[in-house]
Amino acid sequence: MPKTKILIADDHRVVIEGIKSALQEHPEFKVAGEAVDGLEAVEFAKSLEPNIVIMDISMPNLSGIEATRQIKGLNPGIQILIYTMHSDKEFVIDLFKAGISAYVLKDDPLSDLILALKAVEGGGTYFSTMAPTLLARHMEEMEEKTTSKNSFDTLSQREVEVFQLLAEGKRIKEIAKQLFISPKTVESHKYNIMEKLQAASVIDLTKIAIRKNLIKV
Repeated sequence: MPKTKILIADDHRVVIEGIKSALQEHPEFKVAGEAVDGLEAVEFAKSLEPNIVIMDISMPNLSGIEATRQIKGLNPGIQILIYTMHSDKEFVIDLFKAGISAYVLKDDPLSDLILALKAVEGGGTYFSTMAPTLLARHMEEMEEKTTSKNSFDTLSQREVEVFQLLAEGKRIKEIAKQLFISPKTVESHKYNIMEKLQAASVIDLTKIAIRKNLIKV
């Protein structure tokens, strides 16, 4: 049975040697190459055609994120396993979108890296314990933004005008005077706006206005 070819991309020699040492106990894996920066990772991925790339994020010349995008663009069949110190949500989301198969933190036990390799080798995925939480939080935020967008579209033109003035910090009487309507009408619009946007306060309205680029901060 052919061995699974591994390309290790990391700018720290001690990490590369540690991974190689761990893989010696698993003969189904073969280290086909070692890259010390993102550009080398892309070049070696072209020439060596590994099955899996173990990729760091912070590397010279080209980041692991961009290297991942380029490798997946050249050969979608190459699976990318991210092995990094970074647990930032932005990194996880960007790499998830780029098509990675696994995300393992260097703080995790080395055995997790082996588990990830075996999962990816079998056509599956593997994410460090923190990654699903971050991805779930991201999905919740996206859902909130979508809900806000859809709700915003239900506002009338007059409600949009009142909404923007409220978000700018204008008082009810000021808005009434500026729009030539009664304060009672402004209050009514305010109630409808907060109901439609599910906002609990004017502060919430301001946050929505900032997201919509209706006001500058």
